[in-house]
Amino acid sequence: MTFLVTFHTHFDANVFFRKVKALGKARMKPVPRVLSSSCGTCVEFSPAAADFDAAVLAAMEYESIYLIEGESFELLYHID
Repeated sequence: MTFLVTFHTHFDANVFFRKVKALGKARMKPVPRVLSSSCGTCVEFSPAAADFDAAVLAAMEYESIYLIEGESFELLYHID
């Protein structure tokens, strides 16, 4: 399962990336054109099933979380 997370600021993207990198595979990249984002940077990550704790995400700053399904993105959560 792979997620894409967008952010209001580049700083928030960096903090999020450093934290989730320890939970599985993660990389920073530009936000895909079909999605919008305040800072233009997103984090794509695949948590290791045994180590993933959704409570970790709840404590972090982000704008939106998407589930990546092939070439499409399903919005799971958005903060205004």
